[in-house]
Parts: sequence; C-alpha cells; structure tokens
Amino acid sequence: MARFRDLKRSVRGLLAGADWRGRLPELDAEPARGLPGPLFALLLDRDEAVRWRAALVFGRAVARLAETEGLEPARVILRQCLWRLNEESGGLGWGAPEAMGETLARNARLAGEFHRVLASFVRRETRGEGNYLEHVPLRRAVFWALGRLAEAQPGLVRGETAALTDGLREADAACRGLAARACGLAGVDEAAAALEALQADPAELTLWLEGEPKHASVGGLARGALARLRAK
Repeated sequence: MARFRDLKRSVRGLLAGADWRGRLPELDAEPARGLPGPLFALLLDRDEAVRWRAALVFGRAVARLAETEGLEPARVILRQCLWRLNEESGGLGWGAPEAMGETLARNARLAGEFHRVLASFVRRETRGEGNYLEHVPLRRAVFWALGRLAEAQPGLVRGETAALTDGLREADAACRGLAARACGLAGVDEAAAALEALQADPAELTLWLEGEPKHASVGGLARGALARLRAK
C-alpha cells in the first residue's frame, strides 16, 4: 500500500508540474504493470489538468504493457475501464473513456478488439448492441475518445457513422463539437450535411489535446471537420 501511495504522489506531482511533458520519460521508465492503479485514482483528481494528463499517461502505460507483457494484461485493465462505465460500478466512470481512447489510439490490436464497445456508450440501442450513457459528461468523454482513436485508426471509427451523426444533434454543445471533430478525423462523409448546418453554431467548449486545454467552438470544429472531408 505504501508503494501505491508513494507512486500516486510522485506521478501526481509530475503531472501537475509545468515541465510535465519533458518528464514523461520518467514514467515510461516505470514498470508498466504498476502504473494503472495510481492512474485510475488520478483520473478522479480535483485538478482537471492532472486528470487529462493521467489519461494520456494511462494510454502510454497500457499500450506499453501490451507490447512488453502481452495483450491479456492490457485487456484486463481495459475491462476495468468498461466496468467503471457500467451502472453497477456505482458511477466511477470519470476518465475511463479518455483513458481507453488514448490506449486504443496507441495499440492497433487493442483498438480492433475494443473500439465497438467504446462506441456503444454513445450508440442508441439497436438489437441489444447499445450501452448508451444517459449522463451527458460521460457521453462527452466518449466522443472525445472516439476522436482520439480516429486520429490513429480512422477506419475503425468510420464504422460508427450512426452514433457520430446522432452526436451532431445532441443538445449538449460539447457533445456536438466533439462528435463533429470525430466525424472529420474519421472521414464520415455521411455527416457532411449536418456539419454544414453546424458551421454557424457559436457554442464554446474546451478541447483538451495532448494534456493541454484549447479554446474551441462547435462551429469551428464543424468547419474543420468539413475541410477534412473535402480534402480527402
């Protein structure tokens, strides 16, 4: 237990620091198997920047675990993420989609196995396939995760056209914007008309990329997505 507390404290201190990015090799030198536990705890940290950076390091660690120790230990950890998103978990799902998205973006084998179940959390239930999350902030997290995965594996996310285009019609602005970004990154041509309709949407959101916040608007993300589609 002391090892867990000490590691959590040291990882948090690193992630909260201004030089956190330059110190990531220190975490890469830690045994990958020992990092997910403290990182799960840091996904719930009071500091938003620490939470997002913990998700990034989580992905690095679990992808490295898959490469060094095999896929099964990594699968076990991703199943723990999924369990946290299950209602039976007691609502501990904060940060789990982001951590999954970062992991899948870094390991193609895991992406092939887990992308559909990740997307199922924003997929309206059809033929028993959906695990649609009623809680809006968690849906935002899933749309972000699908966008992150689309950066590395656009073809996998393109198969979730219905869920992503549904996201463009969400009442929540952040869901709309993150779904728009994912559509552009995945090359979802079927979303073009809906994206055009969103171009003038002035709603603002914070977009976290590589552990840093960026100011964005729904309209700006829709325009960026359309530009990607037209450039194909």
